[in-house]
Amino acid sequence: MYFDSEGNVIYVGKAKNLKRRVSSYFNRTHDSTRTNLLVRAIADMKYIVVPTEQDALNLENSMIKEYKPRYNVLLKDDKSYPMIVVTKEPFPRVFMTRQKELEGSKYYGPYTDTTSARTVLELIRELYPLRSCRHLITPSTVAEGKGRLCLDYHIKRCSGPCVGKISQEEYAQQIENVKKILRGDLAELLEYLKKQMLELSAELRFEEAQEIKEKYELVERYSGKSVIVSQTIGDVDVFGIDDDGGADVFINYMHVRRGAVVRSVTLEYKRRMDETAPQLLGYAMAEIAKQFDIEYEAVLVAEQPDVEMPGVTFMVPQRGDKAKLLEVSERNARQHKIDMLNQLARKDPEQRTQKLLERMKSDFRLETLPHHIECFDNSNIQGTNPVASCVVFKDGKPSKKDYRHFNIKTVEGPDDFASMKEVLTRRYTRLVNEGEELPQLIVVDGGKGQLSAAVEALDEMGLRGTIAVVGIAKRLEEIYFPGDSVPLYIDKNSDSLRVVQHLRDEAHRFGITHHRNRRSKGQLVSELDSVKGIGTKTREALLKHFRSVKRIKEADLDDLAAVVGPAKASIVFNAFHSE
Repeated sequence: MYFDSEGNVIYVGKAKNLKRRVSSYFNRTHDSTRTNLLVRAIADMKYIVVPTEQDALNLENSMIKEYKPRYNVLLKDDKSYPMIVVTKEPFPRVFMTRQKELEGSKYYGPYTDTTSARTVLELIRELYPLRSCRHLITPSTVAEGKGRLCLDYHIKRCSGPCVGKISQEEYAQQIENVKKILRGDLAELLEYLKKQMLELSAELRFEEAQEIKEKYELVERYSGKSVIVSQTIGDVDVFGIDDDGGADVFINYMHVRRGAVVRSVTLEYKRRMDETAPQLLGYAMAEIAKQFDIEYEAVLVAEQPDVEMPGVTFMVPQRGDKAKLLEVSERNARQHKIDMLNQLARKDPEQRTQKLLERMKSDFRLETLPHHIECFDNSNIQGTNPVASCVVFKDGKPSKKDYRHFNIKTVEGPDDFASMKEVLTRRYTRLVNEGEELPQLIVVDGGKGQLSAAVEALDEMGLRGTIAVVGIAKRLEEIYFPGDSVPLYIDKNSDSLRVVQHLRDEAHRFGITHHRNRRSKGQLVSELDSVKGIGTKTREALLKHFRSVKRIKEADLDDLAAVVGPAKASIVFNAFHSE
C-alpha cells in the first residue's frame, strides 16, 4: 500500500516478489506519465503477506473498494445485485434481498437485474405456495395451535404450515425442488415432476396429476428462456474482454450450466495506470467470485489471467464450440460498450465528443485536443490529370462545406511526394495569409514518403511546431509519425482509428470524384480543343446540342450550321472530314 504525505492510500498492488516489484517503481523513469506522478507522490508504504496468490488478488480487490486509491483501476459499476435467499428455519421462507444478513441461510444469485430475480420468484410461487410471513413456525407451535390462517392461504398463495395443513416433510420436499430451480437444475426438476405426474395418473388421481402437469409445463417454458449453447460444453465460466487500449475496458462474464447460459453480466473498468488485459481479467474474476459467490473450475478466456488459482483450469480455445462461446462473450462486452457510448451521446453529446478527442490526443501524441483535423489524398492515373483532395473534420465529424480539391500545377508526371508538398504549401500559405483557423492535426494518406513531403512543406512555412502531422498506410492501417521509422498499430476497434479511417476514405472518395469529373471533361473536349478557330462558347454550344464528340463527328454540315452558323460549321466539319 503506497501512501502520500497526508497519509492517504494512493495505490494498492500485489506481487509474488515484493522487493522486485517495489524496486521497479523507483529505479527507473517510466514511459507512463501517471506512473511517474505516482512515484513522485509516494511518501510511505506498508505491506501485508498472505498465503496464496488468489488471497492476494481478493485482498487487493477489497482494499481498492475500501480506499478507492487515486492510481488504481476503478470498477465503474460497483453496485450490489439482488439475491434470492432460502432461510434456515423449520418451514423456510424464500424472498429477494441485497444483503447477506441471515446466518445459516442459503443465498442464490446474485441476479444481474431485479426483473430476472422477480421472474424466478414468480415461477417458484406459481409452483409452490410457500409461506411469506415472518412468524416463528415450529412443530411445537403448530402442535400447540398458536398459528392462524391468513389471507395468503385463502387465495392459495400459502400452504398453511402454521396450522399443520402441510407436514414438515412435504414442505421440505417443496423447498428442495425450489433449490433445484435456483441452482439451475431444471432438467432434474422436470424429471422429478414427470415421474410424480405418471405415478398419480397410474393411481387414477387425475386432478392432482393435472396440477403437476401444469407445473411441469410452467418449468419447461421457463427453461426455454435460457440461451442454449451446446450440450457438449457442460459447466463453464466465460470471460470475454473488449479492450481497445483506451481508459475504458469492458469484461463480460457468462455462467454456463449444462450447455445453457444462465447468467451474463458486463463489468466496466477505468484504467488509472497501464493495467494489462490479464491484470484486468484477474480483477474481474475476483469481483465476480465475490458478487456471485462462485467457485471456478473451468474458465474460458482469450488469454491467461495474471493470477494463479489452485484447482481452476484456464482454457484459451482456438476453435470449436468453446471458441464460439468465448466470441459470444466478447461480442456482449463490445455491445455493452456501444450501448454505453450511445447512451452517453444521447445524454451528453459534448462529453462523448470530448472523450473521443481526448482519446485521439493520447493515441496520436498531441499537445492539444484535435478539434480541427484535415486529411489529404492524391489521385492520378499514370500521371494524367493529377489532383488532390482535402477533407475537414471538426469535433470528429465531417465538415463538408470546408472540403477542397486541388489541380496539381507544378508537378509533372506521377510524383505523389512532390504533389503532396505542393498541395500542403498552397493550402496553408492561403490559410495563414487570410488569417483562417489552422488544424491541430494533419493526416496524409500514405506512408513514410508522403509524410516526409508533408513535414518538409510545414518546415518551409514555419508551421512544424504549430500543426501535428501523421501518415496512415493503406495495407495494415499503420500510423507513421515524423522521425519515427517504426509505425504505430492502433487497435482495430479503437474510436481513434475509426475517425482516421473515415477521414482517409472521405479524402479518397472526394479526390476520386473530382479526378473522374476532370478526366471526363478532358476526354470530351480534347478533340475540339485541337480545332483552330473554335472557341469555348462554340465548343459548349456543340456539346450541349449533340451531347458527345462522336455525334458531332457524325453530324452533316447543315446540322452543324443550324447550331453554330455556316462559317464555324465549315471549320468543324472540315476538321473531322479532312479526307
